[in-house]
Amino acid sequence: MKRTERKNRKMNLYETDQEFMDRFTYFTEEVAKEEGQTLEEPTRYMAILATLVGSQSKEAFAMLLPKALKAGVTPVEVKEIVYQATDYLGFGRMLPFLMLVNEELEREHIALPLESQKTTTTEDRLEKGIQAQADIFGEHMKDAWKAGHINRWLASNCFGDYYTRKGLTLAEREMITFCFLLAQGGCEPQLIAHAKGNMNMGNDKAFLIKVVSQCLPYIGYPRSLNAINCVNKAAENQ
Repeated sequence: MKRTERKNRKMNLYETDQEFMDRFTYFTEEVAKEEGQTLEEPTRYMAILATLVGSQSKEAFAMLLPKALKAGVTPVEVKEIVYQATDYLGFGRMLPFLMLVNEELEREHIALPLESQKTTTTEDRLEKGIQAQADIFGEHMKDAWKAGHINRWLASNCFGDYYTRKGLTLAEREMITFCFLLAQGGCEPQLIAHAKGNMNMGNDKAFLIKVVSQCLPYIGYPRSLNAINCVNKAAENQ
């Protein structure tokens, strides 16, 4: 969808559904300013973009992406969010968002490809992925890859290929993973595990509740309340 088409569709919503759009916009602004639940604007938009990817909300993602870039989310950070989604949503569900990002960056005259952010090779990705897992979840994870081929792929591919990249810190990568999972629903065991991972990285319970709160207008109350319940369970065992 071209930018003018997206703009016209957004304008048409204000023409055809003004009462709804006025109230929804008011609520999103209310949430953003809620005392005790605010986040720095780049962090807030990173969480929302990851949540929109997780919930497969392509049109909303396209509407908010220019705002995120204007708020200080860098092109590299946006790309890294989308790249990392591959492991939690699969290539098929990630691809439309990568195309949207490329289209927006080209419109902003940002040269592609962006500077490389990789830090591993095909020879050392497993070793460095294992270390990333251990850094986030603890030393006991150093042998987790031996449990089977999927566990090995998890270490080498998910953590070795993506978590080791530059562009986002480990704490930021854990936050966006948390957002991918909470937006999908049905991933409660993984959501609790990554809530713990977030806490290990310094993203404490209060921070995660802020993340959920800021994403609530885009994923609704059921998944938001479920995510908070998972955060509470994770905090009990910290």
